[in-house]
Amino acid sequence: MKKIAPSILSADLARLADEVQEVIEAGADWIHVDVMDGHFVPNITIGPVVIKALKKVVSIPLDVHLMIENADLYLDAFIEAGADILTVQVEACTHLHRTVNAIKEKGIQAGVALNPATPLEDLEYILPDLDLVMIMTVNPGFGGQEFIPQMLPKIEQLKRIINERKLKVEIEVDGGIKVANIGDLARRGGDIFVAGSGIFGTPDRTATIRKMRKEIGP
Repeated sequence: MKKIAPSILSADLARLADEVQEVIEAGADWIHVDVMDGHFVPNITIGPVVIKALKKVVSIPLDVHLMIENADLYLDAFIEAGADILTVQVEACTHLHRTVNAIKEKGIQAGVALNPATPLEDLEYILPDLDLVMIMTVNPGFGGQEFIPQMLPKIEQLKRIINERKLKVEIEVDGGIKVANIGDLARRGGDIFVAGSGIFGTPDRTATIRKMRKEIGP
């Protein structure tokens, strides 16, 4: 089943619990949490303490994306805080196989994210070990950016590779996703769709998620 994962990067953090509850009731499948360190990307967001607080009020999986350097040092902290899915950046992990296996040994799903300019070839020897691959369709660091259309063939190519190898790996798409383009992304091969301003920036989040669900199908 295809999934919609609203990103709290675009939520009102002053009333985060209410914002998250609203999109859960509207039909969100996962809650997406962007963790940025000001080094790997030019922005600083949140840490394990917020994940722990969210876990107390969230009834659906927490999808945590680590856009940080030295991710290995913080895996346990985020897992213990309540992450259900933990995704690391291929560009930031020197020993990617070790990092992915460290996540999976804790009993949660492991993902790897690729920046727009990073080729799919970087997944060659790790793809069978993954639960998901996140294709970044904006350059990470800030919410509200415009979708990069050159990523469409990248999603299609990755889907072909997964199908040819008969792997159980989902494709997550993150960046600039709105009602207007989510259907095309689903047809190209996307399985999980991260939307920040595309959901939280709309006046009626329930209506927006309903429209997205109609676009992506089952």
